[in-house]
Amino acid sequence: MTPETVIDILREALWLIVLLASVIIGPGLVIGLVVSTFQAATQINEQTLSFLPRLLITLIVIIVWGPWMLTQLLDHANRLFGNIPYLIG
Repeated sequence: MTPETVIDILREALWLIVLLASVIIGPGLVIGLVVSTFQAATQINEQTLSFLPRLLITLIVIIVWGPWMLTQLLDHANRLFGNIPYLIG
């Protein structure tokens, strides 16, 4: 196995991690920004008001996008396991 092959495998794995994490974190960041703007405009400083919407959105995103994320992860793992004979030989 050449160093270029290892770098390509690592690059694909890191890109998959960034993609899957951004799918989960992105909507929570947007909702957090909206709630923070609302809190700043109304001067309401309640901690649960900022936490609960982000939690609910994160759970909804995991429920909706979870099967797609699992498919992406399993496809990557199957591709790695399938290429083992070509990578070591």
